[in-house]
Amino acid sequence: MLKQYENELKSLLPNSLIKVDEPLKNYTYTHTGGNADFYITVYTHEDAKNTLIFCKENDIPVTILGNGSNLIIRDGGIRGVVLNTLELKEITREGNTVYAGSGARIIDVSRFARDHSLSGLEFACGIPGSVGGAVYMNAGAYGGEIKDVLVEIIAVTPEGEIITVGKDDLHLGYRKSVVQENDYLVLQAIFELEESNQEDIQSVMDELTHLRESKQPLELPSCGSVFQRPPGHFAGKLIQDSNLQGHRIGGVEVSKKHAGFMVNVDNGTGSDYEALIAHVQDVVFDKFGVKLEREVRIIGEKED
Repeated sequence: MLKQYENELKSLLPNSLIKVDEPLKNYTYTHTGGNADFYITVYTHEDAKNTLIFCKENDIPVTILGNGSNLIIRDGGIRGVVLNTLELKEITREGNTVYAGSGARIIDVSRFARDHSLSGLEFACGIPGSVGGAVYMNAGAYGGEIKDVLVEIIAVTPEGEIITVGKDDLHLGYRKSVVQENDYLVLQAIFELEESNQEDIQSVMDELTHLRESKQPLELPSCGSVFQRPPGHFAGKLIQDSNLQGHRIGGVEVSKKHAGFMVNVDNGTGSDYEALIAHVQDVVFDKFGVKLEREVRIIGEKED
């Protein structure tokens, strides 16, 4: 615990919400995770920057948390500061350009675009993560990716410098970006879209929503798609063909609806998720010789 820094942080960030020893299971889609030493919700770019500078100067680790949708937090929680960016959620437009705060849900940005007859973000209509998380992972679905429409981002470096990074310099690849590599904190993303007919946009979104709802276990807590797509294969098909659907460790099981998902069916823990992921990787490798790489991030401390 870093309790000695509490008063300094509250003095530095009077407009931010600071919680001490906060349970992180309240902020993740899996409903798992231990406590954070400090859980700080910032409302301005300046407070985000000042938090990073303070932590750098005092050698306090910082973990950025958006919507917590493609994430597993271990049961021992996270030391240092967990910085929540969800209140940086303003969405605006100028012509065909949409400006979205990192805390806005990418679903809401796609709906905002639709409402203004702008096409290009239909693929994101069912992605549950934040804009920051979507940029971090170069999120994609149904043939679209963030890199297809992103122009640039405004971010903060770990040293507290606010920078603008263009699309070409973000090196967006399959679930990868410079944001990951350099530990940037995304403040805002700028998207360039195309004018279109609102009804046509809605039609595409309706179709994708139907596909998602019919195939994915949205009725249960999960971390989304667990594994990356292996070259020449589909992770879900490999898991299904390994007869692992319904396999359970603790309170977490491989979804019977979609083998690429793992769902929290009975008060599962971060340890349950980790153990099930490792088991699935071992079985698929033994059966097919394919090494499944995780798409979901696993962070935090193991419980003592």
